[in-house]
Amino acid sequence: HVTKILSSVSCSLTSSAMSTHTYANEVKLFHKWTYDDIEVSDDISLEDYIAVKSKSAQFVPHSAGRFQAKRFKKAQCPIVERLTNSIMMHGRNNGKKVMAVRIVKHAFEIVHLLTDANPIQQLVDGIINASPREDSTRIGSGGGVGRPAVGVS
Repeated sequence: HVTKILSSVSCSLTSSAMSTHTYANEVKLFHKWTYDDIEVSDDISLEDYIAVKSKSAQFVPHSAGRFQAKRFKKAQCPIVERLTNSIMMHGRNNGKKVMAVRIVKHAFEIVHLLTDANPIQQLVDGIINASPREDSTRIGSGGGVGRPAVGVS
C-alpha cells in the first residue's frame, strides 16, 4: 500500500515538475535576436565562410568548439563567436571570453537601439563590406602573358 502511494506521489510530482519547464522554440542570440532572417546576400562566395544558418545558431557565443583543429574548419564557427574570439587578444585580454561575450552583448544592444535592426544582420553586412574583392589583370612581358589576381576595392 505504501509503495502505491509513493508511486502516485512521484508521478504527480514529475508531471507537475515537467509542466513548469518551458523550452525555446527557436534559438535566439542572448534570447533576443533570431538567426532566421539573416541573409548573406551580396556576395555568394562568402556564404560558406559566414556561419549564421540554423546549424550554427547559439544562445551565447561561447562554445568549447575546436575550430582550429583542421584546415578551413574555422569557417564552421558561428560568426558571432568568431567576433567574440577576436576581441580576446593583446595580452591583457587573453582567455577572458566571458568579458568578450559581455562586450559583444552590450555592443549588439547599442546597435539594436541605434538602427532598430537585427545586430547579427548588421554584423554580416559589415563583414561583407569589409571583405576584399579580387579580380585578375593581364600582365605581359616578353611575349608571355600572365593573369595574376589583384585586389580591387
